[in-house]
Amino acid sequence: MMSKTVASVAEAVADITPGSSLAVGGFGLSGIPDRLIQALAEQGADGLEVFSNNCGVDGIGLGILLDLGRIRRVTASYVGENKEFARQYLAGELEVELTPQGTLAERLRAGGSGIPAFYTPAGVGTPVAQGGLPWRYGQEGNILVASPPKEVREFRGRRYVLEEGIVADFALVHARLGDTDGNLVFNKATMNFNPLAAMAGRICVAQVEELVEPGEIDPAQVHLPGIYVQRIVHTGAQAKHIEKRTVRESAA
Repeated sequence: MMSKTVASVAEAVADITPGSSLAVGGFGLSGIPDRLIQALAEQGADGLEVFSNNCGVDGIGLGILLDLGRIRRVTASYVGENKEFARQYLAGELEVELTPQGTLAERLRAGGSGIPAFYTPAGVGTPVAQGGLPWRYGQEGNILVASPPKEVREFRGRRYVLEEGIVADFALVHARLGDTDGNLVFNKATMNFNPLAAMAGRICVAQVEELVEPGEIDPAQVHLPGIYVQRIVHTGAQAKHIEKRTVRESAA
């Protein structure tokens, strides 16, 4: 099998074009593909559509692309730690689709598994199913684009809403360990959304802290098989960021 390794993060994201859709792994600032995001910021692609649990914080992670005005649309479940995100959304500069966290996870998994849509009870009886959630505001604060109503069906006496699977042009993910065939191992909380984002991308690009040869990872320890990964780049140890630092005052 041909090695999937690329020499640099710049090479790994070189063919991401303006208007591309991206599934991006990570949870808060844990396990975000920070080096790939920085390389994409330097590469210059804009008009991007992003599927991610959140959009980083100001100046870190996807917040870098947001600050540069490179993101056109975001589908996420949580955006509470990014002031620039809120400003762009309320100013009508950014289209935002908020979706329940579990639903977003399953939409990514479904898209990566070839499942076009599925029914879930999450959101039934709310604007998630009924429609009307503001996706894009006008400059005067009016709603220019609102979410459409979704199909609701009853199964065994309970109502469920139809949600579509997500398939993105590219996936950007971070893993602690990988081999040159693309098999990945994630560390603790970095399991959140990284495997799912990887599955949802037609072309998955993975940055790894440690890169080894095929056979050096116990198959039983592989979290994501290499069939889902097209490119892998060795980026070394990742700098750790705290999304919201809270400390207590010293008793002294």
